[in-house]
Amino acid sequence: MKVPLLDLKAQLQTIKKDVKNAVDEVIDSTQYIMGPKVAELEEQIAEYAGAEYATGVSSGTDALLISLMALDIGPGDIVITTPFSFFSTAGVIARLGATPAFVDIDPDTYNLSPAALRKWFGSETEKQNRVKAIIPVHLYGQCADMDPILEIAGRFGIPVVEDAAQAIGARYPSKTGTKKAGAMGTMGCFSFFPSKNLGAMGDGGMVVTNDARIDEKLKKFRNHGAKPKYYHALIGGNFRLDPIQAAILLVKLPHLDKWHSMRQENAACYDEKLGIKGVKTPVVAYKREYHIYNQYVISVMEQRDELKNFLTENNIGTEIYYPVPFHKQECFKYLGYQPGDFPDSEYAATHTIALPIYPELTTEMQDYVVEKLVRGKSA
Repeated sequence: MKVPLLDLKAQLQTIKKDVKNAVDEVIDSTQYIMGPKVAELEEQIAEYAGAEYATGVSSGTDALLISLMALDIGPGDIVITTPFSFFSTAGVIARLGATPAFVDIDPDTYNLSPAALRKWFGSETEKQNRVKAIIPVHLYGQCADMDPILEIAGRFGIPVVEDAAQAIGARYPSKTGTKKAGAMGTMGCFSFFPSKNLGAMGDGGMVVTNDARIDEKLKKFRNHGAKPKYYHALIGGNFRLDPIQAAILLVKLPHLDKWHSMRQENAACYDEKLGIKGVKTPVVAYKREYHIYNQYVISVMEQRDELKNFLTENNIGTEIYYPVPFHKQECFKYLGYQPGDFPDSEYAATHTIALPIYPELTTEMQDYVVEKLVRGKSA
């Protein structure tokens, strides 16, 4: 049997006709830059996320980038984030000339640790006034513990930019009511990379916010800072969302909650069957229905790489998210961090592995994955 990490063809079979019709509509309109499809998607994503405003952009990376640009972040500023995420989380900070400052993750959820964040502010008092943003990441589809993060940020008057690239539709039981990923901080950033739960057929992203002033700034930044055309109050860039991608996403969005539910069912099945010594299944921090399982990541106490190779040999797709934490990346050597500075991130990098979790995964496929995983662990 062959079990890929992700099977986009299986998803496409269910919506192919609608996708082709939506793309044809854009082609026939001859509006190939921005246009009504982008505006419609922005309206629907804002409503889905529980935010007032949304700005479509060219990628999840650019969503993060223009969010920091909207906060006027630049040289001399510090932005705090996790060392354990996809590279763009930290890369956009450095691209603006600001300094990334890392705090370790919670070892159970792999999200930014509020305790570590609190410790940073207690020990780095001379740097506090340089911190211009905090970027928590809702990794693998489960929200970071936002109440204490927002409390710490609020105490120091620091904006919070949620990296919700993997978490559209994920929920969080805030003390003020259940909230969705992206709508809790100053801004929330989504990615529509094809592998995401809501994936385009190319790159795409979105920034949501409840601040009208910030939303207006974001919309200027994505179009070279121009409003009206040819009048540039700001220096922005070409960060526009493609209308063909917007049209495809409008077809997919009504299916998203069903796809989330199918992933949650698959996760529950894995949890039940993976009672294997030395294998830790994903921790559900809140409720299972709050976690959208963009990835299903297990932690393997010993010989993770050997297990990955064994699964690959048996035609099972896996991935390591992420093998090198930011503080050990060559490009961030100048920050002066040392191995051992963030032990929970380093442990996750060397012990975790993602298994197939996509909605169309069959029971037979999951049983095969579990069978081979058990055999690989006992080998």
